[in-house]
Amino acid sequence: MKINMLLAVAGLSLVTGALANPAPAVPKADPAKGKVIAEQVCAACHGADGNSVAAANPSLASQHAEYIAKQLHEFKSGKRQNAIMLGMASTLSEDDMRNVAAYFNEQKLKPREAADKTTIKAGATIYRGGVADRKVPACMACHGPAGAGIPGQYPHLGAQHAGYVEAQMLAFKKGERANNKVMSDIAARLSDTEIKAVSNYVSGLR
Repeated sequence: MKINMLLAVAGLSLVTGALANPAPAVPKADPAKGKVIAEQVCAACHGADGNSVAAANPSLASQHAEYIAKQLHEFKSGKRQNAIMLGMASTLSEDDMRNVAAYFNEQKLKPREAADKTTIKAGATIYRGGVADRKVPACMACHGPAGAGIPGQYPHLGAQHAGYVEAQMLAFKKGERANNKVMSDIAARLSDTEIKAVSNYVSGLR
Protein backbone atom coordinates (compact mmCIF):
# COMPACT_ATOMS: atom_id res chain seq x y z
CA MET A 1 0.00 0.00 0.00
CA LYS A 2 2.80 2.40 0.95
CA ILE A 3 4.63 1.62 -2.30
CA ASN A 4 1.50 2.31 -4.36
CA MET A 5 0.98 5.57 -2.50
CA LEU A 6 4.57 6.65 -3.13
CA LEU A 7 4.26 5.84 -6.84
CA ALA A 8 1.04 7.84 -7.06
CA VAL A 9 2.63 10.83 -5.34
CA ALA A 10 5.69 10.61 -7.60
CA GLY A 11 3.49 10.46 -10.69
CA LEU A 12 1.46 13.44 -9.52
CA SER A 13 4.66 15.38 -8.91
CA LEU A 14 5.82 14.73 -12.47
CA VAL A 15 2.50 15.89 -13.91
CA THR A 16 2.30 19.04 -11.80
CA GLY A 17 5.95 19.77 -12.58
CA ALA A 18 5.26 19.53 -16.31
CA LEU A 19 2.25 21.81 -15.96
CA ALA A 20 4.26 24.32 -13.96
CA ASN A 21 7.05 24.32 -16.55
CA PRO A 22 5.37 23.98 -19.97
CA ALA A 23 7.43 23.95 -23.17
CA PRO A 24 8.00 27.47 -24.48
CA ALA A 25 5.43 28.49 -27.08
CA VAL A 26 6.62 28.93 -30.66
CA PRO A 27 6.28 32.62 -31.61
CA LYS A 28 3.53 33.35 -34.11
CA ALA A 29 4.83 34.06 -37.59
CA ASP A 30 4.82 37.70 -38.71
CA PRO A 31 4.24 38.05 -42.49
CA ALA A 32 5.08 41.77 -42.35
CA LYS A 33 8.58 40.97 -41.12
CA GLY A 34 8.71 38.18 -43.68
CA LYS A 35 8.00 40.67 -46.47
CA VAL A 36 11.12 42.65 -45.54
CA ILE A 37 13.22 39.48 -45.72
CA ALA A 38 11.62 38.47 -49.02
CA GLU A 39 12.40 41.83 -50.58
CA GLN A 40 15.97 41.90 -49.32
CA VAL A 41 17.00 38.25 -49.65
CA CYS A 42 14.59 36.30 -51.87
CA ALA A 43 13.19 38.65 -54.51
CA ALA A 44 16.07 38.47 -56.99
CA CYS A 45 15.42 34.78 -57.68
CA HIS A 46 11.87 34.08 -56.49
CA GLY A 47 10.18 37.43 -57.12
CA ALA A 48 9.11 39.91 -54.44
CA ASP A 49 5.62 38.36 -54.46
CA GLY A 50 6.89 34.80 -54.79
CA ASN A 51 6.15 34.48 -58.51
CA SER A 52 9.45 33.54 -60.10
CA VAL A 53 10.02 34.38 -63.77
CA ALA A 54 12.89 31.91 -64.23
CA ALA A 55 12.10 28.21 -64.62
CA ALA A 56 15.19 27.27 -62.60
CA ASN A 57 13.83 29.06 -59.53
CA PRO A 58 10.60 27.86 -57.93
CA SER A 59 7.64 30.12 -57.40
CA LEU A 60 6.95 30.35 -53.66
CA ALA A 61 3.64 32.22 -53.72
CA SER A 62 0.85 30.19 -52.07
CA GLN A 63 3.30 27.49 -51.01
CA HIS A 64 2.53 26.01 -47.59
CA ALA A 65 4.41 27.90 -44.90
CA GLU A 66 5.42 24.70 -43.13
CA TYR A 67 7.03 23.37 -46.30
CA ILE A 68 8.99 26.55 -47.01
CA ALA A 69 10.28 26.74 -43.44
CA LYS A 70 11.26 23.05 -43.52
CA GLN A 71 13.20 23.44 -46.76
CA LEU A 72 15.00 26.54 -45.47
CA HIS A 73 15.96 24.67 -42.32
CA GLU A 74 17.26 21.73 -44.37
CA PHE A 75 19.25 24.01 -46.68
CA LYS A 76 20.82 25.59 -43.61
CA SER A 77 21.60 22.24 -41.98
CA GLY A 78 22.95 20.75 -45.20
CA LYS A 79 20.32 18.01 -45.37
CA ARG A 80 19.25 19.50 -48.70
CA GLN A 81 22.22 20.45 -50.84
CA ASN A 82 22.32 23.74 -52.76
CA ALA A 83 25.26 26.11 -52.46
CA ILE A 84 23.25 29.25 -53.22
CA MET A 85 20.42 28.40 -50.83
CA LEU A 86 22.91 27.38 -48.15
CA GLY A 87 24.33 30.89 -48.26
CA MET A 88 20.87 32.47 -48.13
CA ALA A 89 19.42 30.23 -45.42
CA SER A 90 22.51 30.50 -43.24
CA THR A 91 21.70 34.16 -42.58
CA LEU A 92 18.18 33.38 -41.34
CA SER A 93 17.07 32.62 -37.80
CA GLU A 94 14.23 30.22 -37.02
CA ASP A 95 11.91 33.21 -36.60
CA ASP A 96 13.07 34.63 -39.94
CA MET A 97 12.25 31.34 -41.65
CA ARG A 98 8.76 31.21 -40.16
CA ASN A 99 8.12 34.85 -41.03
CA VAL A 100 9.23 34.69 -44.66
CA ALA A 101 7.39 31.39 -45.12
CA ALA A 102 4.19 32.97 -43.79
CA TYR A 103 4.62 35.94 -46.13
CA PHE A 104 5.01 33.83 -49.26
CA ASN A 105 2.11 31.61 -48.23
CA GLU A 106 -0.16 34.68 -48.29
CA GLN A 107 0.85 35.73 -51.81
CA LYS A 108 -1.29 34.83 -54.82
CA LEU A 109 0.25 32.33 -57.23
CA LYS A 110 -0.08 33.29 -60.88
CA PRO A 111 -1.52 30.47 -63.02
CA ARG A 112 0.35 29.16 -66.03
CA GLU A 113 -0.36 26.83 -68.93
CA ALA A 114 1.42 23.56 -69.63
CA ALA A 115 3.91 24.46 -72.35
CA ASP A 116 4.06 21.09 -74.14
CA LYS A 117 0.57 20.13 -75.27
CA THR A 118 1.80 16.82 -76.70
CA THR A 119 2.66 15.30 -73.31
CA ILE A 120 -0.31 16.50 -71.26
CA LYS A 121 -2.23 13.22 -71.62
CA ALA A 122 0.76 11.10 -70.59
CA GLY A 123 1.49 13.39 -67.66
CA ALA A 124 -2.15 13.36 -66.55
CA THR A 125 -2.21 9.56 -66.61
CA ILE A 126 0.75 9.35 -64.23
CA TYR A 127 -0.39 12.20 -62.01
CA ARG A 128 -3.92 10.87 -61.63
CA GLY A 129 -3.39 7.13 -61.85
CA GLY A 130 0.27 6.37 -61.23
CA VAL A 131 2.07 3.47 -62.92
CA ALA A 132 0.66 0.29 -61.42
CA ASP A 133 3.14 -2.23 -62.82
CA ARG A 134 6.04 -0.30 -61.22
CA LYS A 135 4.17 0.50 -58.02
CA VAL A 136 4.23 4.23 -58.68
CA PRO A 137 1.30 5.81 -56.80
CA ALA A 138 -0.84 8.55 -58.28
CA CYS A 139 0.77 11.91 -57.54
CA MET A 140 -2.60 13.39 -56.67
CA ALA A 141 -2.95 10.96 -53.76
CA CYS A 142 -0.60 13.27 -51.85
CA HIS A 143 -0.56 16.50 -53.84
CA GLY A 144 -4.29 16.65 -54.62
CA PRO A 145 -6.17 16.70 -57.94
CA ALA A 146 -5.35 20.38 -58.49
CA GLY A 147 -1.82 20.19 -57.09
CA ALA A 148 -2.71 22.08 -53.90
CA GLY A 149 -0.98 19.60 -51.58
CA ILE A 150 -1.75 19.38 -47.86
CA PRO A 151 -0.39 21.97 -45.39
CA GLY A 152 2.23 20.48 -43.10
CA GLN A 153 2.50 17.32 -45.20
CA TYR A 154 2.80 17.73 -48.97
CA PRO A 155 3.84 20.80 -51.00
CA HIS A 156 1.72 22.77 -53.41
CA LEU A 157 2.73 21.80 -56.98
CA GLY A 158 0.08 23.40 -59.18
CA ALA A 159 1.38 26.16 -61.52
CA GLN A 160 4.98 25.46 -60.55
CA HIS A 161 7.60 25.82 -63.30
CA ALA A 162 7.79 22.56 -65.25
CA GLY A 163 11.56 22.91 -65.54
CA TYR A 164 11.96 23.22 -61.79
CA VAL A 165 9.70 20.23 -61.03
CA GLU A 166 11.56 18.14 -63.59
CA ALA A 167 14.95 19.14 -62.18
CA GLN A 168 13.90 18.18 -58.65
CA MET A 169 12.45 14.85 -59.76
CA LEU A 170 15.67 14.03 -61.61
CA ALA A 171 17.69 15.08 -58.56
CA PHE A 172 15.63 12.69 -56.42
CA LYS A 173 16.12 9.95 -59.01
CA LYS A 174 19.90 10.41 -59.18
CA GLY A 175 20.35 10.76 -55.43
CA GLU A 176 21.44 14.39 -55.74
CA ARG A 177 18.53 15.41 -53.54
CA ALA A 178 18.08 13.13 -50.56
CA ASN A 179 15.80 14.91 -48.09
CA ASN A 180 12.68 12.89 -48.92
CA LYS A 181 12.99 9.10 -49.20
CA VAL A 182 9.47 8.62 -50.53
CA MET A 183 10.12 10.96 -53.46
CA SER A 184 13.50 9.36 -54.12
CA ASP A 185 11.86 5.94 -54.35
CA ILE A 186 9.06 7.16 -56.62
CA ALA A 187 11.35 9.10 -58.96
CA ALA A 188 13.63 6.08 -59.31
CA ARG A 189 10.74 4.10 -60.83
CA LEU A 190 9.96 6.69 -63.51
CA SER A 191 11.74 7.19 -66.81
CA ASP A 192 13.15 10.60 -67.67
CA THR A 193 10.44 10.93 -70.33
CA GLU A 194 7.71 10.21 -67.77
CA ILE A 195 9.21 12.72 -65.35
CA LYS A 196 9.20 15.39 -68.06
CA ALA A 197 5.58 14.64 -68.95
CA VAL A 198 4.24 14.75 -65.39
CA SER A 199 6.26 17.91 -64.66
CA ASN A 200 4.72 19.60 -67.68
CA TYR A 201 1.24 18.51 -66.61
CA VAL A 202 1.72 19.81 -63.06
CA SER A 203 2.67 23.25 -64.34
CA GLY A 204 -0.80 23.70 -65.81
CA LEU A 205 -2.76 22.67 -62.72
CA ARG A 206 -4.78 25.28 -60.85
